[in-house]
Amino acid sequence: MSIIRAINLRIILDSRGSKTIEAEVVTDKGRGRASAPGGASTGTHEAIVKDPLLAVQQAWEEVIPHLIGLDSSDQIGIDALLREIDGTGTFSRIGSNLAVALSLANAKAAAASFNIPLWKHIGGIYVSSAPAPLGNVIGGGAHANNSTRFQEFLVVPTGCESVSDGIFANAGVYAVVRELLEKQGFSPAKGDEGAWAARISDKEALEILTEAIGIVVDEVGFQIQAGIDVAASQFYDPETEEYLYNDGIVRSAEEQSEYIAELIDDYSLVYVEDPFYEEDFESFAGLNREAGDRCLICGDDLFVTNRERIEEGITQGSANCVLIKPNQIGTLTDTYEAVSLAHRYGLETVMSHRSGETEDTTIAHLGCAFNCVFIKTGVVGGERTAKLNELIRIEESIYERK
Repeated sequence: MSIIRAINLRIILDSRGSKTIEAEVVTDKGRGRASAPGGASTGTHEAIVKDPLLAVQQAWEEVIPHLIGLDSSDQIGIDALLREIDGTGTFSRIGSNLAVALSLANAKAAAASFNIPLWKHIGGIYVSSAPAPLGNVIGGGAHANNSTRFQEFLVVPTGCESVSDGIFANAGVYAVVRELLEKQGFSPAKGDEGAWAARISDKEALEILTEAIGIVVDEVGFQIQAGIDVAASQFYDPETEEYLYNDGIVRSAEEQSEYIAELIDDYSLVYVEDPFYEEDFESFAGLNREAGDRCLICGDDLFVTNRERIEEGITQGSANCVLIKPNQIGTLTDTYEAVSLAHRYGLETVMSHRSGETEDTTIAHLGCAFNCVFIKTGVVGGERTAKLNELIRIEESIYERK
C-alpha cells in the first residue's frame, strides 16, 4: 500500500500565460505532480473546465479531505471517488482541470512509491515501443490568427527506426519550412503550439510542407509523411450546414468530403483529424470508407475521449483512429477505458497535448503505456520538447529492458 498523506494544490502558468492547476500527491513512499492543460479549440462535449482559483478553493473543503488516507495504488477507486464527489458526470462542479491534475498526480505518486516510471506502472510488461511523434509544423485556425483555415499541418516519421531519430527529423522539417516561407517573402510568426503561421492558403501550406519533407527525407534516409488537423467545427456554419473557407469558398458536407479525399491522395496524407463538424458521424463514416485503407481518419472533437461517443463512432464506422486527451474526460481511468474501447474494435489511438500546455511530461508516459500509434506533442517550445525529451528517455529504458 501507498497511503496518501498530503495533497498540495497550486496555480501555475500554462504556455499561453493562462492560469491552470497543478496537483502534488504525497504518499508515505513517494510523490507525484501533474498539471492540467487547456485547449483553445475544444469540443462541445468535453468535460467542463472550472476557473482554477475557484476550483482550488473549493477543493480544499470538498475534495482533498476525502482523498487523504487512501491507497494511491487504487487508481480506479480514487478516480471513481472524484466522479462521486463531483456528481454531475461532466465534472462541472469540481472542474475537469482539478480532476485530471489530481488523477494523474496520484498515478505518478503510486508509481514513485513502487520506484518505477509511470509508463511501466500503467503498461507493465506490455509496453514494447514508444509512439511515433506527430508534430505540428504549420498552424492556423484557432491556434494562429491570419493564417490557414486548417488548424494544423503535421509531420510524422513513419519510417524511423527510433523515436529519437523521428523527433530530430520533425525538427528538421520545421526548420526547413521556415526557410521555404522566408524564401517566398513571408516572415512567419508562431501559433499557440509553436508551429509557423503565415498568410498562406491550406494548399500552399501543404505544398511547402511536402517540399520540406522531401528535403529532410533525402538527409535522414527514412520516410516522413504529412497529416492535417482540419478542426472543421471551427469554420462550420450550423445554420447553412456549410464549411466557410478563408478564400470565400463555401463547401457542403459532400463537397468537403470530396475535397479532403482529394488532399489525401494528392499529398499522400497519412493522418486527417476532424475533417467534419463534430456531430457529423455520417460524413466521417463516408470518408473513412473511402480513404480509411490508406489514411488514419481521426476524431478529436467528434469523440472527446468519451466512451459513449466512441461507441457511436464504432457503430457508424466513423473513424479508424481516436485522439486521446486525458483532460477532455477528467481521469486516468476514463482515459484508459476510452483507449481500451478503441483498441478492442481495431481503432488506433493518438495521445495528444493541448494548445495551452505546461512542462508536465505525463502524456509521454501514457502514449507508451497505452500503445498509441502516434503521440501529438508539437515540435519545439519548452512545454512541447519536455514531452519529446521524456519520450527519448522512455524509449531508452524500454530498450534497456529488452
